[in-house]
Amino acid sequence: MDGPLWTETHAPTLDDLPQAEVRDALRRAVDEPMNLVCYGPRGAGKTAAVRALAREAHDSENDLIELNVDDFFSRTKTEIKNDPRFASFLVGRSRMSKRDMINHVLKEAAAYAPVSGTYKTILLDNAETVREDFQQALRRVMERHHRTTQFVIATRQPSKLIPPIRSRCFNVPVRAPTHDEVVAVLRGVVEAEGVEYEADGLEYVAGYADGDLRRAILGAQTTAETAGAVTMNAAYEALGDVGLTGTVEEMLADAEAGEFADARDALDALLVDEGYSGEEILGDVLRVARSRHSGRELARLHRLAGEVDLDLADGTSDRIHLAHLLAELGR
Repeated sequence: MDGPLWTETHAPTLDDLPQAEVRDALRRAVDEPMNLVCYGPRGAGKTAAVRALAREAHDSENDLIELNVDDFFSRTKTEIKNDPRFASFLVGRSRMSKRDMINHVLKEAAAYAPVSGTYKTILLDNAETVREDFQQALRRVMERHHRTTQFVIATRQPSKLIPPIRSRCFNVPVRAPTHDEVVAVLRGVVEAEGVEYEADGLEYVAGYADGDLRRAILGAQTTAETAGAVTMNAAYEALGDVGLTGTVEEMLADAEAGEFADARDALDALLVDEGYSGEEILGDVLRVARSRHSGRELARLHRLAGEVDLDLADGTSDRIHLAHLLAELGR
């Protein structure tokens, strides 16, 4: 996409959140800071809701610290150390184990004094991949800094959190938005952008997103940038499988050629920039593979895909499991 993402330029305020129960719970957390577990399906708006909470609670944007768990557990030590968000925490600590690096970043982030006000907010996003040893370290940090830090854990699977953490947090369930709620959000975004639209175009994009609000907004942006308007025909042309299949073909070619970094960049673009789910990408990987392979090699890929599909169904990180599939293809 050429310009800034609409998901960022049209980030909701607390009053904009479509679910009254979520609005009320987060409003209470502004008035009386407390640790939270926000849980719900992918694309339900958990991260956007926490950011809205932070904007309401803090005068400085620096008082919201976001730590995406995938950024830790799916990366190597070198990648973590070189990430500009974490580099300042890890200067002179290259001999640390990966686990110690992660724990050190968490402790340092929690120890920082708030820029304004009396407390700051730390968001641990995609927390379904957090290992138990890290959760134990997190529990100790939560105990030590409870007066100056509000911890918010966003996850698809709250049952994977250990009881001592769950007992220290107030639960905020975030359901998938209804079709009508997605249409209403899309209407507000395209009108704010001054983009022409038709009602059936918004309906098509909402149906294409299948309850994933982030994917719906990015789908509307893709359609608007491609056709200049969000209509039924424009959305059908812009959001068909052609773009997905083309990128998947390039991704598989890179993986099989041993260019794993390029293949993973393509995977990140599909998951993050385009908003596809892991299941959609895996399905297209199999469709593309059937046109490229046969016999034993195709059977091997189906076996790997079956293992990945089971992992995806368990709700863990799509990026980790699909990247594992790409790495296996490059062997």
